[in-house]
Amino acid sequence: MNTRNNKRRKDSQEKIEKAFIELLQTRQIKDITVSDLIKRTELNRSTFYANYLDIFDLADKTRRKLELEFSNLFADYDYFNERSGALKMFRHIKENQIFYQTYFKLCYDDQHLISTYDPRRAEQEHISGNLKYHIEFFRNGLNAIIKLWLAGGCQESPEEMAEVLKQEYRGR
Repeated sequence: MNTRNNKRRKDSQEKIEKAFIELLQTRQIKDITVSDLIKRTELNRSTFYANYLDIFDLADKTRRKLELEFSNLFADYDYFNERSGALKMFRHIKENQIFYQTYFKLCYDDQHLISTYDPRRAEQEHISGNLKYHIEFFRNGLNAIIKLWLAGGCQESPEEMAEVLKQEYRGR
């Protein structure tokens, strides 16, 4: 039986997600079909539909999985030691470029990888008024830096990128 958490079902989902991510490297979402995926994975069409409603449901579930993996990476992040946290983030991005490129491709509704902001950071920086604008500025800026670095093939070292981030906060 193909119950929700059995190994066979998880293996099928992983195969489908892997094939989807591979196809996303050369195609737009709108150009990927269920037929493409089942040919690549050698699974049945019914297996795809037992797990996903359509390609966009697969994209949403894949995006949420990537977000969860990213947030788990920083579950123990020390917001008061930004240098080591930024370095950890940039090292992870460099080691997992396809993961992050895929994530940004799946953000067709313009969501942000960096979606959380610890209010302790605002307190440390003495930001009280207009906090929502500061948070939005921080998220968009950091995501733009990550996207630009990825687009350039992560040529700069993680240490250099952590320094770039530090320099952007130098006025605080």
